[in-house]
Amino acid sequence: MSSMENELKQLIIDSLDLEDLSVDDIDNEEALFNDGLGLDSIDALELGLAIRKKFNVRIDAEKDDVVKIFASVTTLTKFIESEQASIVNE
Repeated sequence: MSSMENELKQLIIDSLDLEDLSVDDIDNEEALFNDGLGLDSIDALELGLAIRKKFNVRIDAEKDDVVKIFASVTTLTKFIESEQASIVNE
């Protein structure tokens, strides 16, 4: 498990006030919405803002792949790492 995944899990817990969960309770591959963690569209907006503040990465809600990006901790981590790498390479 990468430190980025753990940071992201803690960000999810903190930004969405999921006080009854710990980092270890969230599986990297678990769905974040619906049957998985049970997040909703408002949670997605809040999480997107928190990610922007912490990681300096913007997730465009208008993109077709936004559902894939928010699918799990793993997909979010890959997106953030990819965006950060592209910023460094610019």
